[in-house]
Amino acid sequence: MHAKPRVPAILLAAGALAATFAALPATSASAAPANVVISQVYGGGGNSGAPFTNDYVELFNRSDAPVPLDGWSVQYTSATGTGNFAANTAALSGTLAPGQYHLVQLAAGNTPSAALPQPDSTGSINMSGSAGKVALVRSATGLACNGSTAPCSAEQLALLADLVGYGSANFSEGAPAPALTNATAAFRRSGGCADTDDNGADFEVAAPAPRNSATAVAPCGADPSPSPTVTPTATPTVTPTVTPTPTVTPTPPETCDIPSTHPISQVQGNGETSPLAGQNVRVEGVVTGSFQGSGGLGGFYLQSLTPDADPATSEGLFAFTSTPVKPGDRVLVSGKAVEFNGLTELSPVTAVNVCGTGAVKPVKVKLPLPKNVTFERYENMLVTFPDDLVASEVYNLGRFGEITLAEDERLWQPTDRKGVDPAKDARRTILLDDGSNAQNPATLPYHTEGAASVRLGDEVEDLTGVLSYGFDVYRVQPTRPVVFTAENPRPARPEKVGGDVRVASLNTLNWFTTLGSRGATNAAERDRQLAKLVATITALDPDVAGLMEIQRNGDVALNALVDALNAKAGAGTYKGITHPNPGTDLIQTALIYKPGKVTPVGAARSSADPIFNRPPLVQTFGAADGKGKTFTVLVNHFKSKGCTDGDETASGDDADQGDGQSCYNAKRVKQARAVLALIDDLRLPNALVLGDLNAYGEEDPIHVLEDAGLTSLSKKHVKKDDRYSYVFEGLSGELDHVLADKGARKLVTGATIWHINADEGRFMDYNTEFNPPYLYAPDPFRSSDHDPLLVGLRL
Repeated sequence: MHAKPRVPAILLAAGALAATFAALPATSASAAPANVVISQVYGGGGNSGAPFTNDYVELFNRSDAPVPLDGWSVQYTSATGTGNFAANTAALSGTLAPGQYHLVQLAAGNTPSAALPQPDSTGSINMSGSAGKVALVRSATGLACNGSTAPCSAEQLALLADLVGYGSANFSEGAPAPALTNATAAFRRSGGCADTDDNGADFEVAAPAPRNSATAVAPCGADPSPSPTVTPTATPTVTPTVTPTPTVTPTPPETCDIPSTHPISQVQGNGETSPLAGQNVRVEGVVTGSFQGSGGLGGFYLQSLTPDADPATSEGLFAFTSTPVKPGDRVLVSGKAVEFNGLTELSPVTAVNVCGTGAVKPVKVKLPLPKNVTFERYENMLVTFPDDLVASEVYNLGRFGEITLAEDERLWQPTDRKGVDPAKDARRTILLDDGSNAQNPATLPYHTEGAASVRLGDEVEDLTGVLSYGFDVYRVQPTRPVVFTAENPRPARPEKVGGDVRVASLNTLNWFTTLGSRGATNAAERDRQLAKLVATITALDPDVAGLMEIQRNGDVALNALVDALNAKAGAGTYKGITHPNPGTDLIQTALIYKPGKVTPVGAARSSADPIFNRPPLVQTFGAADGKGKTFTVLVNHFKSKGCTDGDETASGDDADQGDGQSCYNAKRVKQARAVLALIDDLRLPNALVLGDLNAYGEEDPIHVLEDAGLTSLSKKHVKKDDRYSYVFEGLSGELDHVLADKGARKLVTGATIWHINADEGRFMDYNTEFNPPYLYAPDPFRSSDHDPLLVGLRL
């Protein structure tokens, strides 16, 4: 499951407060006096613009004596949600010397950046980058409270060594600390020494600067006396020792003799939300899937044996509890009905009674769903999909254990080909999850028979599991082994294209020799990336290759690639061409060629049109023996579909027009027209326009080129189901093109797209962050995120 299943809870107003607190807009607390405090909080790790990959919490010993941390923990819950601290804990150990810091490294985000200093403890907590609640607890047991909708008891409050609420948090010491961003952390003032039991006064915001046990100690001086407790005058002070009140009669434990109060279908209702949300209920059902324990989902699913007559009501629920159960147990469960991120569940659960056994038969779900029917009616129920489901996206398989599946065939970009029905595609799509909250597992949860991973196009049959919901997506948590068959095996070599000259187009995915920029972050990654690029190009065996995303650094990156190619293919096999106008971007277009097969005719040329910040590279070639016709290659990399350009945001005609072509389509159209003008102005013979045009096959820029007489060689020579080079959000399409004018078209003997990248997961690439080491190989697969194109010419 996604890494943050229980943190970004639905925002609710703070509920009834504990009796020991006054009725305030946000709950104010004072942690029991402690000598170890939370000195820094950062939750934006791995987000856009973040300086570090991981979230972290920093601790500090403000006393003059060592403090053992064994058996303590850092715990977290969302700023205003209904989840408890117990859902997110990180164990601590060791002893903290006076004035010493302790760095707790937490979960990583999706965008790798700098690594933290060596952590002293690690955990998998995902914190919000803007608002949340962090507790330092003198126990390894998670607190079943959150200070607001689930008030903390006096016993729980006594375990708090420190508490920091930040941003919009509704539980904090005094006022919350300021809100944070991806680029800011909360710092306890005076190097960690300040502690007035008011987060708002004690913390300030600055750029993240994590400190660990190796950081120079910064003692506060004398052993600090306990800070005065900030308590509303109407609030009695919590004493350290809690004496049970003799007049309170304990509630007898619930047993199997206590019947249910509601059928599960009534808790679910026939809409998207429970009509009983916020009410305490007791339900009966059979456990269909238990996902408890370390790294699990924190609970189990149960389903009624006596469904009602309404097909729109689900018969299943999720119980968020650590009480152990196993599939087949017949249980009676008591708890509060809530909507958590759109999932109807019981949380907190107050009782689980195992009262026998039972069996639930999975409901058959055929895709696509009928119109006006959603998966909501199957939420939390045991289901099976009898049809073949095709892997259409594996981007998060290595990160969160997720695969997007589609009935019958993969999903296509609507602007890449005619006949795509997005509404129908939505009804034939389901996400396969792995029943886990673990991130970046050491081994992939799924693979295809005979392979280490799953490629797009591989299929699974009779998928069975519980249908759940999270992060705006319905997902299946499997209850039976999931086995994929290799319907799309790796192609060892590109298909033959004929001819006596081969021309390739390849986006290199930021080949940089400068470390820590857009490409590799260290020398090992750079070497791994280079090995994959060399394997790709030598297997393509092009006589001319147009390259995109080469670092613009005076041909240093280009020459390093050429040298590596020649080290494998033989001295002098390839040469690079210097771009006369490489542009202003960090990346540029480039050309390499085999001097033994072709010879440049005239100098390389380009365009001075300011519409390009990555101008095209233009070069005419002839056969090395001087015989036959010449041809001209125009290497392009049009403006991307992203809606920002440096510090500017797309506006006017360049803003997203809602037509599926995303931002800067108008600019790409102008770039296409500028390329046509370049062909005319330079009177280029037998022109091949190639590269990453950032436009799918039926988008305006491609139509502009086709309307001017250019022919898409992939549309002409590649089967429709194989005509794709890129996958984005589960949709396959062709962003990379080779188009030929009338003269060049007569020279073409064939064209193909070599599917070595788009169908592979990002966890197969050269990066060392997160990728399981056993998956890397110095081969062509996942050398980039774009598939290369190859064209044959007969001169």
